[in-house]
Amino acid sequence: MRNQRERNSEPYYDLMEDFDLIVSSFLSQYGYRIYSNDFKSMRWDEFKALLSGLSPDTPLGRIVSIRAEDDPDILKNFTPEQRRIRSEWRLHQADRKTEEDVEHALSEILNAFRKMAEGSG
Repeated sequence: MRNQRERNSEPYYDLMEDFDLIVSSFLSQYGYRIYSNDFKSMRWDEFKALLSGLSPDTPLGRIVSIRAEDDPDILKNFTPEQRRIRSEWRLHQADRKTEEDVEHALSEILNAFRKMAEGSG
């Protein structure tokens, strides 16, 4: 996923909408269960670092690769499912929220992680 961001500063995932992919990707790459007690104590910076380090071989990584593809030769060989995934992402981006909305959503997620950490005592 890091290579995708180097090519373009736009992340090709949505923290909220792709959360199930993030959960399965953390498990497949790191063996880390997001819904475990250990995760509740994870700092936000650590979570972001792990997320940015996910490989293209994870569930999220595969979706990100499809969404980010711009090579016409590769695109013409996409399956109907890959075309659907890419098309839905482009529509999602067209309807993208304002920067203020994004910052607000990230702030809410951070607060949720903090509350989880406080609850684990």
